[in-house]
Amino acid sequence: MATKSANVTARVQPEIKRQAEAVLEKIGLPVSVLIDTLYRQIIMTGGVPYSLTVPNLPTRDSLTDSQFNTMMEKGYYQASSNDGLSINEAFTEIREEI
Repeated sequence: MATKSANVTARVQPEIKRQAEAVLEKIGLPVSVLIDTLYRQIIMTGGVPYSLTVPNLPTRDSLTDSQFNTMMEKGYYQASSNDGLSINEAFTEIREEI
């Protein structure tokens, strides 16, 4: 096993760093292991191993009141008529759209 002696320095916003490190701590993954893994994936894939596009997902701020109400009514109708998706189906659809 090669000796780990190279350092990586990055400047990030303090709140972003705090939030990310809190998530990593919950899953027991040190930042250094995450960076090492990312670098290895870059080498193996020959590029960044994930999409850097901004998804075009509707947000409440981007919808008019009428559009929002229509969307909510549709969801309410689906829920009340048991015409929805299982949680697994919903996440499958979300992953396909992203």
